[in-house]
Amino acid sequence: MRVTPCQAALAAGIALNLLLLFCAWRGGPPSPSPCRPPRGAPGVTVLLRDFDDFDNDLAGTARSFAALPVPVLVAADSPPYPPVPLPAGAALLPLRPQRPDRPPPPRPELAVRTRHVALVPDGARAAPGLLERMRDALEAAGDNGTRVVAAPVGPRAPRCLALSVDLRAWTARYSDANDADARGGGGCSALEGPPAVLLLRARDLFSLPFPLARPVPTALALQAALRGWRLRLLPGAAFPAARRPPVSPHSRWKAEGLADARRRRLLRDVGVKLEVLPDGRRRWHGCAKDTPRCFGTVQARTPQYLLAGRWTPPCCLRALRETARHVARELEAAGVRYWLEGGSLLGAARLGDIIPWDYDVDLGIYREDAGKCRWLAAVAAEGRPVEDPEGFLWEKAAEGDFYRVHFSRANRLHVDLWPFYARGGTMTKDTWLGHPQDVEFPESFLRPRVPVAFAGFTAMAPNNARAFLELKFGPGAVENPEYPNPAVKRLARD
Repeated sequence: MRVTPCQAALAAGIALNLLLLFCAWRGGPPSPSPCRPPRGAPGVTVLLRDFDDFDNDLAGTARSFAALPVPVLVAADSPPYPPVPLPAGAALLPLRPQRPDRPPPPRPELAVRTRHVALVPDGARAAPGLLERMRDALEAAGDNGTRVVAAPVGPRAPRCLALSVDLRAWTARYSDANDADARGGGGCSALEGPPAVLLLRARDLFSLPFPLARPVPTALALQAALRGWRLRLLPGAAFPAARRPPVSPHSRWKAEGLADARRRRLLRDVGVKLEVLPDGRRRWHGCAKDTPRCFGTVQARTPQYLLAGRWTPPCCLRALRETARHVARELEAAGVRYWLEGGSLLGAARLGDIIPWDYDVDLGIYREDAGKCRWLAAVAAEGRPVEDPEGFLWEKAAEGDFYRVHFSRANRLHVDLWPFYARGGTMTKDTWLGHPQDVEFPESFLRPRVPVAFAGFTAMAPNNARAFLELKFGPGAVENPEYPNPAVKRLARD
């Protein structure tokens, strides 16, 4: 068959296209454009993140570092207002979409083209060669765990702290770090006091779940501590600080309010509800008397935080301790015979405290004594919840014939009061919830009751607590802790 010139041209075109497709498939991704440096190029990118829109030195800080010259990025949730005139070499890095009819901004890590990034506080001024010195110190650290190098801004150096974060306990603990160790390369975990420039590898920064959260030093310290990263405070070096006019009282008040809100948002996102400071003081960030508790309705005796690999938030444990102490004091003053029950007695036997994953406190009482307590008598007489002068709410439980005392109207952390009565030498009650430990027991365990340490006070408990607990929970209950419902979540797998 004769091939026409048109058919030959068509066949040649198809063959050429197939050849090009094959080469593209075998050849891998195209090489980067010479006008666009590849990711990980030598150098340092300056990131400006910690600043206030209403009062800042962004223009001066950006101008100073851009003159080195190094790339400068102003990272902001939205463009600063009033607008800031940025110099050549500096650019705005938006972190959130500004309008729903426009594409979202690119991920921030795509805007950083250098191997290292410096997080620079507002009001700092560049010092020639210091960023390079910090970078060299970081690379010379080797494998000793140092991932961040810091240099102070201004004449005063920040204080170096050790930081440990226990996510299961929702707690961050700060302590004094050895100063010589911090400056000599052994490192610390966090800084306190005057501002500092923080330099690290870009890949490390953007491996964090909250790389540009504010306040930057706290956000970086918390996430670094969880990964075992160390921080080195560079000796004998500092960035100058800009001279700025005195801040008005209104601006200071506004700045402090915003800083506090950012810190609370950060700690909520990271999951820290308690900070223990080096001097032992505590900063609480969870629930309180006037707020709801930190978790919702418990299903299948397994609170949501257990499924998330955490234990009871410390603020909730604090509320439970206060409520238990208050209820015990009221019952003792009224002559009501009570004792620790169930998991609360287990906690007393093991720890002298509430079990760290428990979500309520259980007390048994003699049913005939309930009327001696004015709050229980008022609940029975009025048929509705009663609030005492200290804000605790006493009520009849909706689930059955027992009482419940809440931390407050808003915060429903509570103590359950179970009315038992003697029948033929056996303690029984009228409401059973089907828990394995919900069983009758000999009254001899309460003759006499004995004092035990519990939740920061002395509570009353059955005599021979071990035998009582093994009757309710089985042999080895004290030595073998377990979550409330092993069918849903087992302690051994956590």
